[in-house]
Amino acid sequence: MQRMTGVTDPARTCPALLRPALKTPPGRRRAASRSRVRGVRGAVTACLASAGLLPLSGPCAAPLTLADYLRLTGPAPQAHIAYGPQPSQFAELFLPAGDGPFAVAVLVHGGCWRLGNGGLAQLHDLAGALRSEGIAVWNVEYRRVDEPGGGYPGMYQDASAALARLAELAPQYQLDTGHLVAIGHSSGGLLVQWLAGRERLPAGSPLREPIALPVRKVVSLGGLADLRHQRDRIQSVRGVSERQLAGPLGKTRTDRFADTSAAELLPNASHTVLINGAVDEISPPQVAADFARRARAKGDRADTLVLPGASHFDEVSSASPAWRQILPVIRGLLAEPGGEPPPPPADTASPVLPGRNHR
Repeated sequence: MQRMTGVTDPARTCPALLRPALKTPPGRRRAASRSRVRGVRGAVTACLASAGLLPLSGPCAAPLTLADYLRLTGPAPQAHIAYGPQPSQFAELFLPAGDGPFAVAVLVHGGCWRLGNGGLAQLHDLAGALRSEGIAVWNVEYRRVDEPGGGYPGMYQDASAALARLAELAPQYQLDTGHLVAIGHSSGGLLVQWLAGRERLPAGSPLREPIALPVRKVVSLGGLADLRHQRDRIQSVRGVSERQLAGPLGKTRTDRFADTSAAELLPNASHTVLINGAVDEISPPQVAADFARRARAKGDRADTLVLPGASHFDEVSSASPAWRQILPVIRGLLAEPGGEPPPPPADTASPVLPGRNHR
């Protein structure tokens, strides 16, 4: 996986920008100056576009803002399917045209783990884009920290239950769960990375349940999955306390991150790609780099991709130039062969249900 750490120097990309300015007669200096400005501006835009750092046509795209993100929309799903009795325990199914079997993308939205910050509806844009590529989409809603039963343990249990429901429905809808990628944005990045590590949940955790559908391929878009080391950032940027997100401590629970932080559940035998906008102020690229370094040290495969000029919200817009780099990553993961289950810690692994495709 190519690692991109910033924007290419235009002068290196376009040697023409290094040409000395021509001397201009005094009477034409002002007009020539304006012409040179236009020429250099055009050359910079063309060079960055040729380097893949700007759209090939149209004006230079500014990074998306929160307001832009909240306006994202897309096609309606074919089905709205409950996986539990509560109002937020459901998922949306987007099916491509034609006959299956279809590869599957599980989408888990962000929104600061709170209501009122967007989420499921904004991912209709990505869902529609993936469906047009022939990929089925399972767009997951879940109980957030300010909903009854949300936070710990309900939010994590919802993520698992949504995957179990997907496994049940796969034959009916011709879904090939052997070719599945879980894609999470922002706070949803935590949940998809956590899903990949469930087999290493400690004994006694209320989150430890039979696993109907393991996750081996993960894309985290601006995620914050290392709760222990990112708790101050999460508190300051998201306004969510570690107790809300990771639950209370007690006599039998002395470490609230042992079963909630994806970084504590490594190795998980997944291939994880962590993607961040270069100007993402919520989850900067260094957050992904630190997680990837830790995952690789444990023996997992983890890659990072930095999107030049992109914000936290460009990561989920199919109209953003970033999408041209994200889509090949998703397709590449779906094309990979399935992984094997990770070696569980002694006497602590969650059982995997027999008879399921574990890829």
